[in-house]
Amino acid sequence: MNDQPTKYSREFAIQMDEEDELHAYRAEFYVKEGSIYFDGNSLGLLSKRAEKSMLLLLDSWKKYGIDGWIEGEYPWFYLSESLGGKMASLVGAAPEEVIVTGSTTSNLHQLISTFYEPKGMRTKILADNITFPSDIYALKSQIRLKCYDPDEHLVTVNSRDGHLLSEADIIESMTGDILVIVLSSILYRSGQILDMKLLTEEAHKRGIIIGFDLCHSIGSIPHQLSEWEVDFAFWCTYKHLNGGPGSVGALYVNKRHFGKEPGLAGWFSSRKDKQFDMEHDLTQANHAGAYQMGTPHVLSVAPLIGSLEIFDEIGIESIREKSLELTGYMLELINHELIEYEFVVRNPEEDSKRGGHIYLEHPEAARICKALKAKHIVPDFRTPNGIRLAPVALYNTFEEVWKTIQTLKTIMDEEEYKEFDNKRGVVA
Repeated sequence: MNDQPTKYSREFAIQMDEEDELHAYRAEFYVKEGSIYFDGNSLGLLSKRAEKSMLLLLDSWKKYGIDGWIEGEYPWFYLSESLGGKMASLVGAAPEEVIVTGSTTSNLHQLISTFYEPKGMRTKILADNITFPSDIYALKSQIRLKCYDPDEHLVTVNSRDGHLLSEADIIESMTGDILVIVLSSILYRSGQILDMKLLTEEAHKRGIIIGFDLCHSIGSIPHQLSEWEVDFAFWCTYKHLNGGPGSVGALYVNKRHFGKEPGLAGWFSSRKDKQFDMEHDLTQANHAGAYQMGTPHVLSVAPLIGSLEIFDEIGIESIREKSLELTGYMLELINHELIEYEFVVRNPEEDSKRGGHIYLEHPEAARICKALKAKHIVPDFRTPNGIRLAPVALYNTFEEVWKTIQTLKTIMDEEEYKEFDNKRGVVA
């Protein structure tokens, strides 16, 4: 007689949790009792270590006043550089190639203003038509600032199905008039991982500069930016890195570009030993710190000190392994339990191409998300009909995955979603 639980049972999910080597890290996070949080790809949960480091830096302000810039356990003057060094392993970079600064969009503006120098026939930027809107807004702004028309000089690769991108289509669009390419490492809707190594090789064969938005991949999958010779990258820290709402972003610049003048210079672009000479001619830092602008947001960067400790302790490879197990298990349950309810999975099937979240489409998506929240399960709605579910390796469980799919089945069986309007809230 076989006593092994079926993979579609709650007992199987519990067994998976018991065998999970990372399960103990769930206790590191403030997980609301009685709820399931699957929105970590929009805002990660607070960890106790992040809370501790936040309070530590708040205390340094109380204790040292202005001397906190050079005293205490984490002197503020060097904080952006030291945290960039700690983050470097997550993107496969040298410590001096990463700096914690700004936000996703301000860092994109900085990098494009630095690398987008149109001349001759090379005057265009290549992106795609399904990327996150903020990136497009920034690229159009930068093109206008160079006195070009975005309608002509921003080239977008079209998705064949509205969800996935073909690397072949991207490469075909790398024509002789393209100067810079900006793409997402993981597409924010479908969770598709682009082949960054291949795309970088092909761009460089054609003399094109290429950079990536890592917002949905940092802390979720491994990268090898330096090895792949990616020119630049930028990302936020409040999703998988659990840095807190509005936490400070980061950027990477390949060391072969060190010495290139920042397009948007500021006081913190300075070399540290020259900064307080107060000269009107910038002596820029000889590392990624040159692409900072203003004073570090110390209290907004503080939680990252504790959060990054966890990543350093576990290693991104182990996090990726569990993430794939969680999303793979969720897909199995969806295909088994929800096959008759019109849900369409938009993620790539291959593990190597799937990021850290599942993207479902359904005509009643907005009201289904509201029904889930009414049952204390937090999903993420995306207009017009998308449901994102992100089981995060550090704090979500296999049992939570099982419960969520069973709850979705009940909501559909009993048509509980009809109690809600099928439209998004002000914030979705």
